[in-house]
Amino acid sequence: MFSSSAPKTAKSERTSARIRDTALRSFRERGYDATTVRAIAAEAGVSVGVLNYHFPSKNHLVQELYVQVQEAHRQAAAPALAASDDLIDRLRAVFATGLDGLSPYHAHAPEFLAAAVSPRSPVNPFAEDSAPALAIVESLFREAVDGADTTLPDELTAALPRALVVGHLLLALFWVYDRSPQQRKTRLLLDHGLRLLRTALPLARIPLLRRPLQDLLALIADARG
Repeated sequence: MFSSSAPKTAKSERTSARIRDTALRSFRERGYDATTVRAIAAEAGVSVGVLNYHFPSKNHLVQELYVQVQEAHRQAAAPALAASDDLIDRLRAVFATGLDGLSPYHAHAPEFLAAAVSPRSPVNPFAEDSAPALAIVESLFREAVDGADTTLPDELTAALPRALVVGHLLLALFWVYDRSPQQRKTRLLLDHGLRLLRTALPLARIPLLRRPLQDLLALIADARG
């Protein structure tokens, strides 16, 4: 009784994986607009009905892309995080590897932005369906902050990763519009921002300045919500 159901489950998983891999490759090579459900189904060798059984819409496949990109981001950042205890170097590792992971999609990035820009879009970065991918990014920044040798007030340590996620998204937005070779302007913006952060963070230990910084981080958290 049980042996007859196992092959069906395995076959279903293989079909789902084939559809997902086909869609993600198409997103990377052809972009959002040219990657249609019919084209994915044809290339994966399944009917549109079978595709919709596994993934009810193209947006569900976009969410698969988001998670895959961020899982790769986590793997790429791990060696750099292990190599340094310096907070700014660790943050640089997270930001830079995040940009590296986006690079193959730059040619088609405006299409993804157009699909995601509406607050009502199910693929906007703050949509409920996008939460798993965004959680990976936040966990990376939390790891970067918690593993650093920099001592910050507890409330700032707790709030900083969420603010850094917003910074990451804003940097990615700038990257979409960056037409400089290899998006050098985005890298320069990151360098300048991190230098400013290195100067500003020690001020958080000064009681007079701590409260305004807390308020700023709270404001960023509210904006995310």
